[in-house]
Parts: sequence; structure tokens; C-alpha cells
Amino acid sequence: MAALKTPLIAPSLLAADFSCAADEVAAVERGGADWLHLDVMDGHFVPNLSMGPQLIKALRPRSKLAFDVHLMIAPVDPYIEAFAKAGADHIHLHVEAGPHTHRSLQHVRDHGVKPGIAICPATPPEAVSEVLDLVDMILVMTVNPGFGGQKFLTSQLAKIKTLRRMADATGRDIRIGVDGGITAQTAPLAVAAGADVLIAGTSVYGQDDYGAAIRDLRSGVHIPA
Repeated sequence: MAALKTPLIAPSLLAADFSCAADEVAAVERGGADWLHLDVMDGHFVPNLSMGPQLIKALRPRSKLAFDVHLMIAPVDPYIEAFAKAGADHIHLHVEAGPHTHRSLQHVRDHGVKPGIAICPATPPEAVSEVLDLVDMILVMTVNPGFGGQKFLTSQLAKIKTLRRMADATGRDIRIGVDGGITAQTAPLAVAAGADVLIAGTSVYGQDDYGAAIRDLRSGVHIPA
């Protein structure tokens, strides 16, 4: 029997208390988080505003967590360099955000950052097929992007399964992340479909004990190694 491993947990700072952001980052790091997810929204590509590279730059020296930056902005190319220099370890951009996704992902890699491609609920998995050679992760939106606290869209489970097959067929180590409505109840569904990175907002930052919340997300979800 193959060994089992648990998915990576990446709490989303969007759900944290921004008045003490550095403390909130430190708290999930102590609680056992693997990455920190940072949602960047422009009020144009998605109907909300969040943070810019200045906040990420300020937080970078305060944490050893990998900074997983999700750019929900369009156009995206003019801002890649700023987020790379601010301290992003990974930058995910949306396949829907512009016509030259291939070039944008190359731009991310050129700045020494791991590129990821994000995909909205209404977009078919085939939309990312031509860039799988460029990405280290596919980020599947399991809610419509723009706001935290939404319910998980079970319709996306079939997409996760398809993307897992597509990623595995490349022979490359491509992670599948899921973002939106991830709880202790929905995490096993996402992992069973093929996800190995769980982005969690209110299910971590909305709880009294961040460490316990992270452990709850990992509990009972295993991936064959």
C-alpha cells in the first residue's frame, strides 16, 4: 500500500484582522500552516478591493511561510514585477485576465517566482491545457472570486478531477489548489477529486483557535504519495 500524505494548508489573509496583520500571519504560522495565501483584488476583474504589494513587502520579513499570491487583477502584466519584488514565492494569475497568458506566466518565471494559473468556476478546464508546461500549480476557484465566506461549489469537483488527470499526464509535479468554501466538510471532497493545496479563509481566520482549525482541515484527508 502506498504511503499517505496530507494536503498543504494555506490560510487566506483576506479573512484575517488587517489591523494586526503581522500578528495574524504569525498566529497561523505557529498553528501549523504551510503557506500564506494573499488575495489581491482590483475592483475591476473582481468586484472587490483588497491589498497591494506594499502590504506583502511589509509582511515578508515577519514570516518564513511561503507567500502564495493570487492576482485577481486585469491587466496583470504591469504588476507582476512589483509583487515578485515584494516577496511572493508563488504568483497565480487568471487565465481569464488577458489574451496572452503564456507570456504572462513566462514573465512570472523570469522574476524567479513559481507561476500558477487560476481558473474561475464558469471556465472549462481545457482553457489551461496550453500552459501546463509553464505552471507549478493550478488554482481552481470553488466560489466565484471576489468575496470570502462563500459556499463551496460542488460543481467544480468534476473540474478538479479533470485537471488532476491533465496535470499528471504531463509527467510534471503540478499541484492542484482549491480556493473558496473550504471547510473540514468540503476539504475531503476536494482532496478526493485531486487537490493537494487547500486555501482556507474563514474556516481558519474565522475560528477562535487557528491551530485547531488547521488540524481539522487536515484531519481525515490523505493523498496517496
